[in-house]
Amino acid sequence: MRYIYEEIDKIATKQPNAKVYIGKTTHTYCELKKQSDQLARYFAANVAQSEPIVVYGGQEFGMIVAFLAAMKSGHPYIPIETHTPPERLAYIVDIAKPALCVWTSECPMELPCSTVSLEQLMTESLKQEAVVPKGLALDETVYIIFTSGTTGVPKGVQISQQNLWSFVQWALQDLGIHKEDRFLSQAPFSFDLSVMSVYPALLIGGALVPLAKETVDDFKELFSVLPKLPIDVWVSTPSFIDICLMEPAFSHNELPSLRVFLFCGEELTKETAKKLLQKFPEAMIYNTYGPTEATVAVSQIQVTTELLEAVNRLPIGYVKEDTKVTIMHGNQVVVGETGEIVLSGPSISKGYVNNPSKTAAAFFTLNGEPAYRTGDAGKVIDGLLYYEGRIDFQVKLHGYRIELEEIDHHLMAIEGIKQAIVVPKYNQHKVQQLLAYVVMETTETKDYERAKMIRQELKKTVMPYMIPQKYVFCEQLPRTANGKLDRKRLIQEVNPT
Repeated sequence: MRYIYEEIDKIATKQPNAKVYIGKTTHTYCELKKQSDQLARYFAANVAQSEPIVVYGGQEFGMIVAFLAAMKSGHPYIPIETHTPPERLAYIVDIAKPALCVWTSECPMELPCSTVSLEQLMTESLKQEAVVPKGLALDETVYIIFTSGTTGVPKGVQISQQNLWSFVQWALQDLGIHKEDRFLSQAPFSFDLSVMSVYPALLIGGALVPLAKETVDDFKELFSVLPKLPIDVWVSTPSFIDICLMEPAFSHNELPSLRVFLFCGEELTKETAKKLLQKFPEAMIYNTYGPTEATVAVSQIQVTTELLEAVNRLPIGYVKEDTKVTIMHGNQVVVGETGEIVLSGPSISKGYVNNPSKTAAAFFTLNGEPAYRTGDAGKVIDGLLYYEGRIDFQVKLHGYRIELEEIDHHLMAIEGIKQAIVVPKYNQHKVQQLLAYVVMETTETKDYERAKMIRQELKKTVMPYMIPQKYVFCEQLPRTANGKLDRKRLIQEVNPT
């Protein structure tokens, strides 16, 4: 196991003029090393060892510089993207207690720590006497990414250099990546899916090709920019590729260099995978799975025509060699049944920053290795892991236990439905009915006719008690800041307090 920042610097020494960032401005590995070294010396001289540093901004090159500088100077970094609500930003700073906030896009509020622009820091660092920085040790935290919390308070997942090394080595070996590949950098840096682009790219002398949120949110601009992207490896959620597939011209003909698709963060449906294979018949498409707490992803499977024909629901892959998956009911290990997916191995986080109670609830030791209870339901068949929804998205209606994502799956299998998500409506904490929010391919029929058709189709695949009682047809479904369908937001709208 080696130090990640040293490996990146070796590439900068061997290939100083190789491109590392290809956006509105282009930057080289030489620039990355020079600027990150300079900033690391500033951090070492002005920020107490091991104290976290917030890095606030968008998809700019400066964010990568700051990440690497923090690593080189012995500080974990906390990436926060510019569209983060002020309340969430305040929560994160209160929980993590960073010593400094560095921004590439101006911070929108006063914080209880020092805040300064990256541009100003780079200028000030030139005036200071050089201090030799002490880099992070292998077991020290590289970054802290904040995920949603069940109580509304975000949890900061701590990922060490050892965790990150385990992930990157597996990704470079198993995901069809080639030396000097150019990676799409679309996921916000505050979303751990971005790590699937950043570090595999930087450790093979590759480049990041940014796609800003403003472009993603403007379909006209997005569809204009897509064909011009110089990328070999696509990294995104399935939801984002669904948007891109709306553009008829999005295909191998427009993006001939695009060779690998990597999906994580939510379920990849057969329908989406099938459409993508039709558009990019020669590409390798990988369905991957993993929670933030296990460092991005721990399993993969290549989606082929043969696989699509053989299964009703795509598996989430074979678990990487250094990691073990255990299916459990409570504290009991089960074999051949559905239960909670428990992961153990070197990529498992040490826990949530400054949150011992949540850490104790989710993390433990299993057979001498760090382990994490994912909250995901799944099963293993012939070594292949299958995802069956979230345990915390299970509800009870009329005495029946129902997995909401299972109904989503059957809705999405109905011809004419583009997207669908099911939420419960409560009456004094008891589920009263199920509501399905549906986006149709066309709007040629009336709502009641669509609802009738959907009910008839669902009768063919699910038990009667699983059929939603109400259907809400809309043009689009809400998404989280990370691009996932936002079930929790819909639940809150259906059940206002």
